[in-house]
Amino acid sequence: MTDDPAHAHHRAHVLDFFTPRAADWDSRFPDDGPAYAAAAGLLGLRPGDAVLDAGCGTGRALPALRAVVGPRGTVLGADLTPAMLEAAVRAGRDAGGTLLLRADVSRLPLREGALDAVFGAGLISHLARPGADLAELARVVRPGGMLALFHPIGRAALAARQGRVITDDDLRAEPRLRALLAGSGWRLDSYTDEDDRFLALAVRRP
Repeated sequence: MTDDPAHAHHRAHVLDFFTPRAADWDSRFPDDGPAYAAAAGLLGLRPGDAVLDAGCGTGRALPALRAVVGPRGTVLGADLTPAMLEAAVRAGRDAGGTLLLRADVSRLPLREGALDAVFGAGLISHLARPGADLAELARVVRPGGMLALFHPIGRAALAARQGRVITDDDLRAEPRLRALLAGSGWRLDSYTDEDDRFLALAVRRP
């Protein structure tokens, strides 16, 4: 399958944005680790489960996900940007059998229903086609499995950091996100938007 021009342009934009930032990404956000660990712990994962960190970047969530599913579990990290995956390896986040994949979340090399959960940190704002891409994540998760859309700070704090104002058409605004998830195979189960955390948890519908 080949990309349509708009999708190809989006992929190029993502690579152009993240590649030069990969080397110092972790040092820019040194205090986020506990927030990632707390979010990973809310996915309802059990030892032996299979989980994907979609758009894993430098893999900051991967150790926390590995700790939850244990040595017999499956932890995958997928990202479009090779430099981000290389930074994850340098940080040792492929330890314990964690597998890193260069993959576009719009076309994951996974069978239907293969996973128990998907974790996505800062993911939704970088999706080319949010509805279709969330449906692809739903495809690879079993019915009843979980999706966590996470950011270590809330919408207002992130907007202030970026020098912008949040609006109702933000994909992460609760009514907009609830409808988007409902149209792509998910049911929004809980929604938290506080200064120190954004976390939307959704359940894969049958």
